[in-house]
Amino acid sequence: MAEGAQITPVDEQARYEVFHTDCPARDVIDHVTSRWGTWVLIALESNNLRFFELRDSIRGISEKMLAQTLRALVRDGLVWREVEPTTPPQVTYGLTEFGQDISEPLADLFGRITRRMSPA
Repeated sequence: MAEGAQITPVDEQARYEVFHTDCPARDVIDHVTSRWGTWVLIALESNNLRFFELRDSIRGISEKMLAQTLRALVRDGLVWREVEPTTPPQVTYGLTEFGQDISEPLADLFGRITRRMSPA
């Protein structure tokens, strides 16, 4: 069973006022650019992962912060969540089409940064 926001095509004439404090797009941007949101999106770019696989792939994130970040990204329609009815339940996460669209430039940015940095 997949959960998450339903993304509908936006009329090209309709634009969000991103500089206005009430703009809903600002919440999505805050979640994507949060301390952990970027890492979750990059981690899910190439693979769907279970909760603990995702936690283990992102060093330094606590279970609580991962859960909060995933909840926000699912609510924003960037990540899907599927619960398998097993004991204990297995939860898998992956990127929606919208999430994939957002994660690609983030991964590109990460690649550009790491290519330019001096070797450790």
